[in-house]
This record gives sequence, structure tokens and C-alpha cells, in this order.
Amino acid sequence: MKTYFELFPVFATNIITCFSRLNGGSVGIIANQPMSKAGCLDIDACDKASRFIRFCDAFNMPVINSVDVPGYLPGADQEWGGIIRHGAKMLYAYSKATVPKITIIIRKAYGGSYLGMCSKDLGADAVFCWPTTELAVMRPEGATAIIFRKGLEKADDANKLLQEKVTEYKAMFANSYKVAQHLHVDDIIDPAKTRLRLIKAKEAWHHANMTQVKDRQDIW
Repeated sequence: MKTYFELFPVFATNIITCFSRLNGGSVGIIANQPMSKAGCLDIDACDKASRFIRFCDAFNMPVINSVDVPGYLPGADQEWGGIIRHGAKMLYAYSKATVPKITIIIRKAYGGSYLGMCSKDLGADAVFCWPTTELAVMRPEGATAIIFRKGLEKADDANKLLQEKVTEYKAMFANSYKVAQHLHVDDIIDPAKTRLRLIKAKEAWHHANMTQVKDRQDIW
């Protein structure tokens, strides 16, 4: 998408909210920004995104979610500030929105933040991912350090063993094909065809919504 109009570019820079055009139609885009706070979801990011989702829903604009999120931002400040309450605003906005919601996971999505960025469980109409996507409960390095803690403590070369276990964990749990096998995504797509697949998904759900509207009009 060569041209876009970003809203609030200097507020909550760890998440991007912008308008663009896709196959001649207006869409709203929500994307994590890994260059700011690693792309984590925090209080400000959740407020920014939830307001944008409601705006798109009010004006019947499909929402496209570009996901590269490591989790919710940890820390006492976030806890005392009410990250659960603010995060719930974002979940509620996604759940309530009736416009097409399309999610593309481009690199990683861990834990609850994957749900927070509009997963299938939260009502996404279509979810795609690239072949290199990592989707898991937590980062492979952190997970293996916990799961194999006792073995790592006894190992002669803990770093070497850790890397072996990380590779094993990625192969068994955090790869895109395992995610697709369990139906958490609809398809694994070629990155070069991302725009085409987004257009097809948007048009498919647009026509489906219009058919539902026509059926309701026929009833009344």
C-alpha cells in the first residue's frame, strides 16, 4: 500500500492506525510497530486502536490487522494503570464490529496479544500468515528456558542445549504449518501475494455482508 493517511502518528507509536485504499475501496489498517516498544500492546496503544476500530465500524470500512506483536507491555505502571481494563476495550471493539475484519500475521504473535490483535477466536473473518510466522503462547527462548530448566542447570554447555531446544520448540509448536493444522489461520500465503489475498478476502466478505443486508430488506 503505497499511499496511506496515518492518525495520531506521535501518540502510542507502538501501534499504527491509518486509512488506505484497497482495490478502490477505503480500509482501516491497524499494525504493530516493532521499532517502538517492540510493538507491545500497552494502555495507550489499546485506547488508540479501540477508538480507531469503532470509527471504522461506524463508517462501514473493513479493518485490516497487520500483526507483529510480542505481547502486552509488562510492568507495575501498566498494571496500576489498568492494562486489563484498557485491553478489554480493544477486545470489545473488535467483537462488536460488524465490518469485515482481516488479519495477516507477518512475523510473530505471542500469548494474549495474538487474541488482542483480532484472531479467529475474536471474530476475524479471515486470518492469513506468512510461512515464517511464529505463533505460540510465549517466545521460544523463554518457553524452553522454563520447560527445560532442570536440564539446562545440569548441562555442561547450557547455551548449546538451549539453542537445540529452541529449534525443537519452534519445529513442534511455533511454526506456521502447525498453526494452520490446528485451524488458527485460514491459509499460509506467499508474502508477495499479500495484497492480492487481502483484496480477495475483503471483496468476498463485502459481498457476503451486502447479501445479508438485501435478505433483511426482502423480509421487511
